[in-house]
Formats: sequence, structure tokens, C-alpha cells
Amino acid sequence: MNVYQKILVTMDCSPVDDAIIAHVSLLARQNSAEVFLLHVVHAHTMDQKRALGEKAEKHLEVHRAALEKEGVTAHVVFRIGEPEDEILKEIEEKDYDLVAMATHGHHLLGDILFGSVSDKLKHSIRVPLLLIRSPSTR
Repeated sequence: MNVYQKILVTMDCSPVDDAIIAHVSLLARQNSAEVFLLHVVHAHTMDQKRALGEKAEKHLEVHRAALEKEGVTAHVVFRIGEPEDEILKEIEEKDYDLVAMATHGHHLLGDILFGSVSDKLKHSIRVPLLLIRSPSTR
């Protein structure tokens, strides 16, 4: 019996995404799970929305193709808005078995200044949350 069938991976289109993709790829293959790569475009203008969306589309497509090459069925999901809110909506609207994300490894000051999506998720969702700290942030 497979523990996970649908894994949601939140991505911020930064180098920390590589850490979570490597881990989720193995989990997905072990469980014959589908992977859903989610990016939330957080923009204040139409030009910014377009530019960030294009960048994210390219970034996620590279990871989707790499997962598919390894035999993992992968999908790209985009949402627009506040990252915490949109990630929570995505989780509530779909039937995911696991949510996975990489962390930047902020310390207390960084969390206060930048906020922590992972902190909000761990207090708000009912499905398991896998947090992987990027090697570059250790």
C-alpha cells in the first residue's frame, strides 16, 4: 500500500527548490505518487504579474520535465495572490496526501522580517507537512 498518492510541492522559484524536488522525487517513485508543483505569483502590477509568471513557468517546467524523466507524473499549478492564502486554498480545494516545501532557514529575525509560510502552514493544515532545509541555508 502506498502512503502518498498526491504530493503538493510549494515552490518559490529559488535555488532552495532543488532540495525539495530531489527528496520528493524519491518519495513519489517509492509511492507511485503524482506530484503537483505549485507556485503562487505575488505581484502588484500587471507587468510584474506577467514577468514573474513567465519566470515561474520556465522554472517549474524544468522541474516537471526532470520529474517526468525519472518516471514521476508531475503537474504545474499556478495561483495568483498572497502565497500563504493561496497555498491554503489549494490544499483545501484538492485532496493532497502530503505538502512538501523547502525552507530558507531563516532564524528568528528573518522569520519576523519576512514571515514564514511554513509556520502558517504547520498551524493551519491537516495533511502531513514535509519541510526540507536547503543545504545552501545551513
